Amino acid sequence: MKLFVDNLTNVDFSYLHPHRGLLGESWLVQLVLDGRLNEQGMICDFGIVKKAVKAWMDKYIDHALLVPTGMPRLSHRQHDGETEVEWRYPDGRGFYCRSPEQAITLVGEPEITEHSLAGWCREQLLKLFPGEVEGLELAFVPERIDGAFYHYSHGLHQHEGNCQRIAHGHRSRIEIHLNDQRDEALEAVWAERLRDIYIGTRSHLVDSASGMHHYRYQAPQGEFELRLPADVCYLIDTESTVEQIAVHLAAEIKREHPDETVLVRAFEGVGKGAIATA
Repeated sequence: MKLFVDNLTNVDFSYLHPHRGLLGESWLVQLVLDGRLNEQGMICDFGIVKKAVKAWMDKYIDHALLVPTGMPRLSHRQHDGETEVEWRYPDGRGFYCRSPEQAITLVGEPEITEHSLAGWCREQLLKLFPGEVEGLELAFVPERIDGAFYHYSHGLHQHEGNCQRIAHGHRSRIEIHLNDQRDEALEAVWAERLRDIYIGTRSHLVDSASGMHHYRYQAPQGEFELRLPADVCYLIDTESTVEQIAVHLAAEIKREHPDETVLVRAFEGVGKGAIATA
């Protein structure tokens, strides 16, 4: 007997890719439990399943930086409640992140993929359920997007929740309308400009020498620090909330198309976002 939960939740996070570097991602979570019926005629109550899995995902995956500890050119250490990660791009450029321990999840795999992460999570999740549950299948599924999208990472210094973490991210659609007509070609242009990007807030930038951006800020969870190549960063003057990203994009597109009425629908992961006009 099997129990399934489609689209149980979705997770927004960033991870280190062995070639692309810091990569924001958003995946839907699908779950199947295998087991025998209890005295109530159930494998496990749906409410218990959803609550337990979502709480675990919120703690270890959602809004975290996932680091595959088996990837090449990587070192990491944990001390005094903090985690530090250093890594080299294939061309030798550096990456460094220092965060409170809860903001970085060390994954014992050589690479983060939908399949490797699901396998890593599965054994730990199985321990959450009663004895009637004998097996667990987990799948991470990217949202199907017919059109332009981009991967971005960011950190919200002023946020009281987990969005304050300096390197979490999303895989997001973008829709652009000029004079009430959707412009898919322009969407593709902006998705390419923002491909695999870190959207940094100018006030968080403490140094930009030698082709590197160095960000640092103090937030309720602790001190956060990030260094990565300048050419994978995109600076804005405000906090990088999706509302401010939408406003910024609308203003930039208006500057390039001054005679047009501009509307931007900027997404933050799956099924949510902000609308701005200029």
